[in-house]
Amino acid sequence: MTRSEELGVTQDEHTAPVEAWDAIAAGYGRHVAPTEVPLANEALGLAGLKAGELFLDVAAGTGGLSLPAARLGARVLATDWSSAMIEELEARIHEERLPDARGRVMDAHSLDLEDDTFDVTGSQFGVMLVPDQPLALREMVRVTKPGGRVLLIAYGSPAKIEFLHFFIGALQAVNPGFAGLPDDPPPLEFQVSDAEVLRKRLVEAGLKDVRVETSAERIEFRSGQEMWDWVLNSNPIAGMLIADLTEEQQATMRQVLDGMLRERSTDDTAAVLTSPVNIGIGTK
Repeated sequence: MTRSEELGVTQDEHTAPVEAWDAIAAGYGRHVAPTEVPLANEALGLAGLKAGELFLDVAAGTGGLSLPAARLGARVLATDWSSAMIEELEARIHEERLPDARGRVMDAHSLDLEDDTFDVTGSQFGVMLVPDQPLALREMVRVTKPGGRVLLIAYGSPAKIEFLHFFIGALQAVNPGFAGLPDDPPPLEFQVSDAEVLRKRLVEAGLKDVRVETSAERIEFRSGQEMWDWVLNSNPIAGMLIADLTEEQQATMRQVLDGMLRERSTDDTAAVLTSPVNIGIGTK
């Protein structure tokens, strides 16, 4: 039994198992994490992260938030429940020669860390999708020093997430019967898409002076294949959506994406797809 099971945390039916995240770890590091850096730098600036501070990244993936923090000179511990994600992260740490960064396999619901340890604790597109987010947020607050900051970055309204609508549109072109993602309740990825819900959860986790800033993720795609690689490696759910398609149908989806992206781009420039983002910050 895992520690999260002991605490009564059950896996939501829409949550992919850890093995599914392990399977996309290499692709996540190659295709997805580099696109997370601009937003990470913006959020770390809002949180006031300084060189020399202790920074904890929870549900870190391959380091879309923790690597930018390490590049700023923070002393970084990155945690994720996927050992493959942590292996990819540590390979990048070694490659970039970041001496004050390391990774550990750890469940966001039960951080194996002492109370009052970190100056800043954050999560980008990670804790936004855990089954028991209130518990994970309380854990983030617990390990943060009094006066320290907690940072959570999560997607805003799914109705305005362009990459999602492009991908679903291409899927419906080959499978007209696909009804789209559920909205009652929505997938875990969008449990704090409402900025007021995010603010309330941060307050209930024990934070004060909570503010939620709105921003946008902007991703450039030059081809349907490039977008396909990004989406399929960003979340195991995408692979589940196309699991029953033939190779021919998948190829058709990429062609449809090509056409959609060409309509968005001008001349030879890449198409830029935007997604609303909520950046929540509070003080312990």
